[in-house]
Amino acid sequence: MRSSGWILVGIVTLLSGCVALGVNHYDDLFGPQQTQQRMQPQSAQQGATYLSDIKPILDTRCVVCHGCYDAPCQLKLSSPEGIDRGVSKTRVYDGTRLLAESPTRLLFDAQTTAQWRDKGFTPILNERVQTEYANLNGSVLYNSLLLKQTQPFAQQGLLPDHYDFSLDRAQTCPTMDEYPEYAQEQPHAGMPYGLPALTNSEFAQLSEWIKQGSPMSQIAPPSDAEQENVAKWESFLNQDDNKTRLAARYIYEHWYLAHIYFNRLDAPSFFTLVRSKTPPGEPIELIATVRPFDDPKVSRVYYRLMQVRSSILSKTHMPLALNDDKLARLQAQFIHSEYEVAKLPGYAPKLAANPFKVFAAIPVKSRYQFMLDEAELIVKGFIKGPVCRGQIALNVINDHFWVAFVDPEKNASPAVEQLLTRHDDDLILPAAEQSNVLPLSSWAKYAKRQHDYLEAKTALANQVFADGKRLNMNLIWQGDGYNQNAALTIFRHFDSATVVKGFIGQAPKTTWVLDYALFERIHYLLVAGFDVYGNIGHQLVTRLYMDFLRLEGEQNFLNLLPLSHRQRIKQHWYRKSHLSLSEFINRKSLLGAPSGIRYQSDDPQAELYDMLKAHLKPVLNEAYDYTTVPTALQPLNELPVEAINLLPQVSFILAVDDKGVHQPYTLIHHNAHFNISSLLNEEGQRAYQEDTATLVPGFIGDYPEAIWHLPNQAHIDAFVQQLSDVRTESDYRTLKATFGIRRTHPQFWQYSDLLHRIARETRGVEYGLFDYNRLENR
Repeated sequence: MRSSGWILVGIVTLLSGCVALGVNHYDDLFGPQQTQQRMQPQSAQQGATYLSDIKPILDTRCVVCHGCYDAPCQLKLSSPEGIDRGVSKTRVYDGTRLLAESPTRLLFDAQTTAQWRDKGFTPILNERVQTEYANLNGSVLYNSLLLKQTQPFAQQGLLPDHYDFSLDRAQTCPTMDEYPEYAQEQPHAGMPYGLPALTNSEFAQLSEWIKQGSPMSQIAPPSDAEQENVAKWESFLNQDDNKTRLAARYIYEHWYLAHIYFNRLDAPSFFTLVRSKTPPGEPIELIATVRPFDDPKVSRVYYRLMQVRSSILSKTHMPLALNDDKLARLQAQFIHSEYEVAKLPGYAPKLAANPFKVFAAIPVKSRYQFMLDEAELIVKGFIKGPVCRGQIALNVINDHFWVAFVDPEKNASPAVEQLLTRHDDDLILPAAEQSNVLPLSSWAKYAKRQHDYLEAKTALANQVFADGKRLNMNLIWQGDGYNQNAALTIFRHFDSATVVKGFIGQAPKTTWVLDYALFERIHYLLVAGFDVYGNIGHQLVTRLYMDFLRLEGEQNFLNLLPLSHRQRIKQHWYRKSHLSLSEFINRKSLLGAPSGIRYQSDDPQAELYDMLKAHLKPVLNEAYDYTTVPTALQPLNELPVEAINLLPQVSFILAVDDKGVHQPYTLIHHNAHFNISSLLNEEGQRAYQEDTATLVPGFIGDYPEAIWHLPNQAHIDAFVQQLSDVRTESDYRTLKATFGIRRTHPQFWQYSDLLHRIARETRGVEYGLFDYNRLENR
């Protein structure tokens, strides 16, 4: 009765608001807008209630769409700071802007709610006179929830065309003054958008919270043990000698996106490594630069560990465990190594964007070993980085490929060190131009430098591997016998991607073999040096330069194959491709030296894959081994291509086993291409008849596009058979109606809670909330 009463009160409130208030009348009724102090101590009743009752609803019903830069209207409901900040009509993702946009990163680019208002953000909570009526009637959040509660919503069917789920859809982002007209024009646009409404109980709880002024509290501070670890690591990173200061800068520029924890898996605190104007022991004063190597404009930078206070999202979560063994490893790599740092490098853009110059004093072996130790984390940076959905350069990689690494003992020879020193100018990256770039002139300059570096690198390799004896499997890093980072798999899901440890799935079309210089450049191109707020030139040059790096990584793999097959295999990878400048330049990396591997068949690539897996078997992660799925589900790894073509990129399957336990699986659709050398015509390069699918145990991907529930063996068998028979969109929709959890499913949120519960149980410290912005409407 109480919940129903709230809905009735809400309807009256909304209607009276539409009639009485009109546009720009809120100031007359409730006074001028002014920011409010909503923060309460965790120990206070209102603070505790927010954490126990309100935050869980916001997380599981709202943050699943509003948690990162790619959230509609930049609305981030994952922290009190994001809720207070509100919404913006400015788009973060805009590949056409001629000038770079000012960044709008929470905690970094404004410190107070008033400062966010100055940057154009408008509130979703009432910021006028604080009465119960005004708090409800003046809240965009409340009225958005109320609009959904009062409008009919489809039950199990498809949503009509006026629901727009495209990531680049037009965004209105109404203020409270604009909301009555917005609600009249788009009555379907209540929240959660395109998903079922909250339950009456959930709506009542949020309504009461909003009515009382929306008090909030921060999550619990770190434990005493965690604070002791923070103090120990901050002490290590902030020593006064030049050697440690340079090492700390290198560590920071590679770890600044990580969610650091201290080996406590029972609900640990997470921390991010930040630059601060203040030393350990004092409150952190963030140095808010766009890039981690931009000029801090202070005489001394301090590296601090700041607690992550927002909800953990799968799409941005990159956990990194720190412990005494890791500390000893860093000391061995950077402190006890024999080198000297006479003078610390500066932060001029053309210097700071070139890690080969900035960190030249640190031995290559130390730098490379450091990156290899956490290779998955480093690669995740350009998959999950600051832009949430993967970088703009995703159409420069294939949908499914493996990654291996050159052994550091082979990659840190004096000859390689000398090569990098002589050509450090050629290795400069587009970030040297900062965020406003003229693409054509910049492109020609970097192309010339890549050409010169590859020519020198290939000449050295031909000399070193002239007899073929060393160009063999011993060149591939074996993870020191224990490190699973030695083998990675990258899955591209059109406009998002995933990286996991292990060689996962069927044999891929291509594989990368990364050496130190290539690995470092990928990081500084797509992570440390990339600005999502940059202009079209910056984004275009980044994408074009990544062409060079992909081709170089593929060429390192091809060089392990027989001379007679290298060009033929590469031509197959780039069928129907007009020879691009990137490919022309990267021809220089095609070795003339023979492989030292003996091949027995006319399919050496398949043999090489088998040898790679055997070579790395002791460290291969088998958590996602597609051969271990139950026999009844195995046919999904061999679906007819007609069925695969109709699948979304990522499908989550919850199948109940014979013990009554839900088991999670992911069905991944790999889009095949004749080539990926086209910047603007990806669709024209699609090889639909070569698409494949892989079913793996567990969850891979952060953005489920389809959710399937199979409650018993009969459903499993029927689902597999019917999916195998899918040939048309109509067939697929029939399948979805029988087994799918559509956006319109009456129990959608219960299944969502089940999905997250299983993910929490199976992913452990890797767990984060999934993102529903890509859920299909089919």
